[in-house]
Amino acid sequence: MKIRNATIEDIDQLSSLFDSYSVFYRKPSDKKAATEFLKERLQQADSEIFVAADQNELKGFVQLYPLFSSTKMCKMWLLNDLFVDQKSRGQGISKKLIEQAKELVKTSGAKTMFLETEKTNKIGNQLYPVTGFKLNEESNYYEWELPENK
Repeated sequence: MKIRNATIEDIDQLSSLFDSYSVFYRKPSDKKAATEFLKERLQQADSEIFVAADQNELKGFVQLYPLFSSTKMCKMWLLNDLFVDQKSRGQGISKKLIEQAKELVKTSGAKTMFLETEKTNKIGNQLYPVTGFKLNEESNYYEWELPENK
């Protein structure tokens, strides 16, 4: 199993994984939209995407976005997406992808990485503390969304 940067040549397999990830979070399947979104990320280089590859088959991915904190006065990374194909789970792939994300934090001069997951994500909520993440119980998480045009 090799962890490496995603390339445009990975787009078909990566889009399939991303679509499965979206379905996991109860979004409708839309591989075309996944492909367009990921192509844009890769072409604009506005995120970091690492893939877990066994030979030429992608087993999982992690996607991170750079951010900055005014109060901490530092660069940070948002681990926004982490997914391993269902048939490849239980092999430590998620941990390897998280380790690659930690390496990105170190090499980019950032100071921290954070993530959000649903309270119902039992696997993620067991995985993240094991890999060194600490649950922040001191902050409230708020979200504002642009209303849909009706």
